[in-house]
Amino acid sequence: MSKFNTTAARPAVTSPVTTGRTPTTTTHEGAPGYVRDAKGELFLLAVSNMVGESTFYENAADRDARFRALVHQVAVEDLDWMSRFLPWLRGEANLRSAPVVAALEAVRARLAAGLHGGNRELVASVLQRADEPGEALAYWTSRYGRAIPKPVKRGVADAVQRLYTERSLAKYDGDARGFRFGDVIDLVHPAPADDKHTQGDLFVHALDRRHKRDKPIPESLGMLRRRAELLSLPVDERRTVMAADPGRLRSAGMTWEALAGWLQGPMDAAAWEAIIPSMGYMALIRNLRNFDETGIDDDLAGQIAAKLSAPEEVARSRQLPFRFYSAYRNAPSLRWGHALDRALTLATRNVPSFTGRTLVLVDTSASMTSGAISARSTVTPVQAAALFGVTLAARGDQVDLVGFADGTFRHEVRRGASVLREVERFCGRIGEVGHGTQIADSLRRSWKGHDRAVILSDMQTMTGHYASGVTTAVPADIPLYGFNLQGYRAAAMPTGQANRHEFGGFSDASFRLIPLLEAGRSAGWPF
Repeated sequence: MSKFNTTAARPAVTSPVTTGRTPTTTTHEGAPGYVRDAKGELFLLAVSNMVGESTFYENAADRDARFRALVHQVAVEDLDWMSRFLPWLRGEANLRSAPVVAALEAVRARLAAGLHGGNRELVASVLQRADEPGEALAYWTSRYGRAIPKPVKRGVADAVQRLYTERSLAKYDGDARGFRFGDVIDLVHPAPADDKHTQGDLFVHALDRRHKRDKPIPESLGMLRRRAELLSLPVDERRTVMAADPGRLRSAGMTWEALAGWLQGPMDAAAWEAIIPSMGYMALIRNLRNFDETGIDDDLAGQIAAKLSAPEEVARSRQLPFRFYSAYRNAPSLRWGHALDRALTLATRNVPSFTGRTLVLVDTSASMTSGAISARSTVTPVQAAALFGVTLAARGDQVDLVGFADGTFRHEVRRGASVLREVERFCGRIGEVGHGTQIADSLRRSWKGHDRAVILSDMQTMTGHYASGVTTAVPADIPLYGFNLQGYRAAAMPTGQANRHEFGGFSDASFRLIPLLEAGRSAGWPF
């Protein structure tokens, strides 16, 4: 009789977020907790960290201090890992503040340790939008003063050379910002990128603007000259000019925010119809309610819907999936529903469709429902968790979706159902089974011979009725995946091997590791 070569035999696989094998701490709710290694803890914190914002169990100051300490440790220990992680965090994970802070803190720690190579590149790699060089300098000077190290200056200068254009100056350079384009140029002295003097002229003009020098705009900066012409028009002529030649707005780099100020009056349907062809993807999503309330043309609304659901546009926008849910909740009419649903499907392309039977548990406890993901969002962690849970359920015929807190409830989702509508329906049941976090008990109640279980939670479980905890709540040969939405220090189960794995964040990027593990291959970091 064969002992090992059986049909149930599976290769041992590993995943990157690893913990110790025995509990050495507790979760915030008092259950045994497992400590992750520094990279795993940093990864889970970074992919859910909006910087400077409190969560249910952790105030902003403590959370930011933990983030800095982890960055300092990993940056000194493994530059290669950090050099791959930070561009991914800014790009594919689509977070802004966390990678900028991490890059600057990494450079500070490395310089303090006498490590000088690779620092400039760390800074440059996370600055991907034209307002971010100013953001980086504002963070550094507010925390460490105006003595800015050369690697920081040079990394910012590299980004300035890549990002500063006429259009970006028109959009991001304003009096409301502490560091204007001219301030950044004064501090880091970037070399112009072109040999036709256009960017050099732009730098000079940015300095003139900042220091209020009354000099003409250089002839090479045609867009800014056209913008100046528009700004010089008498207010009572502006709507007539806009209606006669809407293309003039785009050629002058006019944004919808600037148009509202330029008109010095309400944004009516005519104003929106003039500027919509110039608007970017996120700007369109943010203004769906305005389009409806002002009554824009139906044909134009159809063009907007087509753009929102175009695969190439969704990919280029790099929006986090919950942005589409937020837009769906805020838009008053149903005409955007199908486009947003399609866009969400495209934005969650990494969420797998499993074979066999899958149990998906979504945490509806108080810590997941109190407070939004960020100060600028109205989406709560439980809504983000429900979004991924419903997406998993809508892609498989044999997926059991269960909400849990102190108890559990089963939520039926048919294959191919509208994810946005089902998330709304699921979230309407929050509070139905209490407000605690009983992960182990909920697993035991819900697991009925499934081939795997996925938990979407902040993983801060209570001790529960079973001392053996989460890891033994289902048999050892059943893969158990924790998807961590908040990145707290203590893990609820040992992870990284033995069919127990943990991922995290508000994007779908980490989900791509699950099919690797299911195929019997060890999964590395998603970057």
